[in-house]
Amino acid sequence: MSDRSPLPPVRLASEAELARDALATPLLSRAARLARWAGPGTRVGAGGALVEGQLAEAAEALGLGADSGDDAAALASEAWRIAVDTGLVEITDEEEGTVAAGPELRLLTGGSPHDVLGVWLTALEAVLADASVPDLDGLIDAMDEGGAVDLSALDWDPQAEADFLDGVLANLYLLTVGEDGSAGGPLPLPALAASVIVPSDMGEPTNDILEQVSDAMMRLDDQFRLLQPAGLVEYRPVDEALLADADHAEDPAAEQQAPEDEVDVTRYGMVRLTPLGLYGMRARLLDAGHEAPAVGDLADKGADALLDGTAGFPSAATHAETELWLARREPLAAARELLAAARGADTGAPLRRLRCQQALSLVGAAAEPALREVLDDAELGGLARVWLTERGLTDVPPPSQGMVFWLTIDTVAAQLAAEGDSEELHALVQGLAEQHGGFFAAAWRVDHPQTADVLEAMGRLHPDKKIAKEARKAAFKARSAHGG
Repeated sequence: MSDRSPLPPVRLASEAELARDALATPLLSRAARLARWAGPGTRVGAGGALVEGQLAEAAEALGLGADSGDDAAALASEAWRIAVDTGLVEITDEEEGTVAAGPELRLLTGGSPHDVLGVWLTALEAVLADASVPDLDGLIDAMDEGGAVDLSALDWDPQAEADFLDGVLANLYLLTVGEDGSAGGPLPLPALAASVIVPSDMGEPTNDILEQVSDAMMRLDDQFRLLQPAGLVEYRPVDEALLADADHAEDPAAEQQAPEDEVDVTRYGMVRLTPLGLYGMRARLLDAGHEAPAVGDLADKGADALLDGTAGFPSAATHAETELWLARREPLAAARELLAAARGADTGAPLRRLRCQQALSLVGAAAEPALREVLDDAELGGLARVWLTERGLTDVPPPSQGMVFWLTIDTVAAQLAAEGDSEELHALVQGLAEQHGGFFAAAWRVDHPQTADVLEAMGRLHPDKKIAKEARKAAFKARSAHGG
């Protein structure tokens, strides 16, 4: 994922909850059990793998019966490799092939939740590396006489495969983070595959693109089956019957037997990030240099960081972040801090004031003294009057016409910054022009740093050509008058 624009904020479970989830994953729990099982008699060969004959003992230690066959050996081998890779087991003598419990094993029982999650992240990286490797049959076919793998014969680019999976997981993160920052519902595998294959500006996908999507789905089906035991995803695999039908179908029209609206999309695979997976993906994205905020990051920072930091958040995430911030502060002091941070003439100031107004609505009656203190403030007086009036409070001095127009320009500027050309802004622009006769004749005189920009935007957004022309003329006058 090369785009470095800020990602949507996520709401993470507590580290204690996440650590419990990590310890309960088949991947880490099996590795820990084998680390405790290993003793003086345990021997490893090249690369730290268990010597022949001990896999059956390891599988038995994991509670995998003989009836599990090759699966038991494979699971035991994977669990042992994860134990070695994460430091749960360390090789004490490479020549003798002896092992001992590693320092990381103590972290699983005596360390902090953060320590446990660190071990899990290391295990996750090992599994992600495995998921980018072709199947064993392909590797065997590509071996030369000396036993080395010929990558050119395999048609496998390790970096490209890793980048593909990283891109898919980043898209899964983007597509499943809900409005409030929590992980959303499961996503159909075809939609996820298409999100990384189909160009964003493509209308109807070509047959070649559809074939690429289908191939990607099959790769992802294998990969998500590997990633589910790690606790990264919850995955409902592609229906085996569909795969069999695809292999044996002779009549392409057979796929059209069922009406399109009766197709059960869940049969094509469904995937979602778990709460632990959301944590893991955010950690990986941060390591890769992405801006990946989490709800609660700003709770111990100042009001300026809160108002600026939530500028691009969805409304539900902004609400959640603000509640956490307010919970740590005395209400009146918080209100004063918010109002002080909302001042300014920079381009981000209108949106800061909007976020301030939203935050003050959560403070309650205790904020009243702070609002009355700024009634005469040029930038905050209008906001204060709105807050006091909405609560039915008395003795609120009426605003001057200049303050009304300044607040109007500031509000539109904030909406432009927050949502762009949204339907709500279209309605606001039309309402302003209809309710205030001669609005543009007066608005261009408003001494606000974004007056010209707001009037220009209103001219672009208003559907009535005559009114739009008035707005553009007013914008021109504002630029001339204020030197913009």
